[in-house]
Amino acid sequence: MTLLTSNSRLPTPDLSAIFAETIPSLDLVNLLAQAYAEKYTSNPDLVLDELAGQTYLTHSQSHMLSGKVQGRFLEMISCMVQPRRVLEIGTFTGYSALCLAKGLHGEGKLHTIEIREQEAETARAYFKLSVWQEQIILHLGNALEIIPALNETWDLVFIDADKVHYIDYYRLVLPRVRPGGIIIADNVLFHGEVLQESIKGKNAIAIQAFNDFVGEDDSVEKVLLTVRDGIMLIRKK
Repeated sequence: MTLLTSNSRLPTPDLSAIFAETIPSLDLVNLLAQAYAEKYTSNPDLVLDELAGQTYLTHSQSHMLSGKVQGRFLEMISCMVQPRRVLEIGTFTGYSALCLAKGLHGEGKLHTIEIREQEAETARAYFKLSVWQEQIILHLGNALEIIPALNETWDLVFIDADKVHYIDYYRLVLPRVRPGGIIIADNVLFHGEVLQESIKGKNAIAIQAFNDFVGEDDSVEKVLLTVRDGIMLIRKK
């Protein structure tokens, strides 16, 4: 693992090539539009920049990283909410957690859960390089077991873990989200597979079920955004 030093910075990867190689067949990301959006999006800080570069260069599932545009979107939502308590389900290598941390209240805490030890190790290393290291709490294990043990009221929740449990995660966190609090769910278009007349594959079927479940939930307001692989923005009434 390469960690940031004052004199080192990884080369910027060719994101168009990465998207083309790693995102499945029905590609919802117009590569020209993606490049244009990135051009007019504020650049990440040095820690995020190195973390992204390291992930793109070394991880076989690097497309799972939020990236520049989505990362800034998460950061802006967090900055608008100024949460005291954030829950992230699915840390991966830590990029999205660092983006969400930027909006934390001065006394806020961000809990992030990752089931895979290697990804958690990477995330932990980069959390230690950030100014939010004391405010980010990384949990290693099964989110379905960890979430009930967290006695918190959530201002902001980001769901980006295994798709077959999206509804389970939603059911677990919604009662603990304060009125007016925000839930963000990632990958709700699932590479365009949910747009097919016949939806196949357990993950796409699970995402379609989640979208239907939230769509029928009158206790929340929601908007499905066509950012990257689809983001569902949910506000508890």
